[in-house]
Amino acid sequence: MTCWPGWPRSRTGHEVGADVSVSRTIAAMDVRTGRRDLALAAMTVVGLSRLLEPPALWLVAVLLLVATLLGSLQVLGQLDAPEAEHGVPIESLILPAVAAIGCMGAISLVPVGVLLLPALAATAFLVDRTLLLEERILVSDRALTPEDRSSVLVATLLVGFIAFVGAAALIPGGLAGGPGEPVPPLAGRDLLLLAGADAVVAGLLGYRAAALRMATLRDVLWSAATYAIAIAIGAAALRAMAIPRLIGPALLTLAFYLWDAFHGASPSMRRDPRWIWQTALLVVLGIIVAGWNVLIRA
Repeated sequence: MTCWPGWPRSRTGHEVGADVSVSRTIAAMDVRTGRRDLALAAMTVVGLSRLLEPPALWLVAVLLLVATLLGSLQVLGQLDAPEAEHGVPIESLILPAVAAIGCMGAISLVPVGVLLLPALAATAFLVDRTLLLEERILVSDRALTPEDRSSVLVATLLVGFIAFVGAAALIPGGLAGGPGEPVPPLAGRDLLLLAGADAVVAGLLGYRAAALRMATLRDVLWSAATYAIAIAIGAAALRAMAIPRLIGPALLTLAFYLWDAFHGASPSMRRDPRWIWQTALLVVLGIIVAGWNVLIRA
């Protein structure tokens, strides 16, 4: 195409498309780099926290939660997606942040030594994968599929289990001993801390789960509050029963799943015999596990 000297040449559609492609590639590289840096930063804080003791450890956990929330906002805000241009949804920041603080608490159960290396690598991997999951959801140009919802639910349950373990590990005596070991009752203040920490975890994860199916902020907040209250009650009850070690957090994760299944099911689905049978089976299994451990202690 001939252009007069001094006049700007009009750009062809091919050139504009190439520029858009380059900008998207650069944005994707920035997001990948930011995701990696945030995962490594969380891993570093988790590793250094192994040198701390409560109550300093609790303060670091709060700071790590806030820092990971802000870091996730920065990373996901760089996405070339319509949702990111209008602001990153709050629920997209929750899984990486809870994963980070959960790993910080759980790593206190790992003895100092060579085993810390795979534990720290698992921390970075979990934060990175949860960020990648939220990134895929944000950039998707279609409605969430059942597979997407299942991926979020599986990630939520995994992060929830680790966070419940971490919350109990951060509180002296929060995890009961093994079978046959004497377990003194938890002091009232520590029991409140344990129930409160589990309530915060369940409330945040419940907000993430509720945001998948509810449109208004009020409904999402109300649903998240019910998750928090239900899990707080369950946490106090399980610790009072002295359920040993990791079985308590596993039962809390089961309770979270059952609560989510109840909230997520439509009234017609709740009347489905298959849904009723599956839910009842999970409840019975949870009761059997809890009762079995109580009998072992008796």
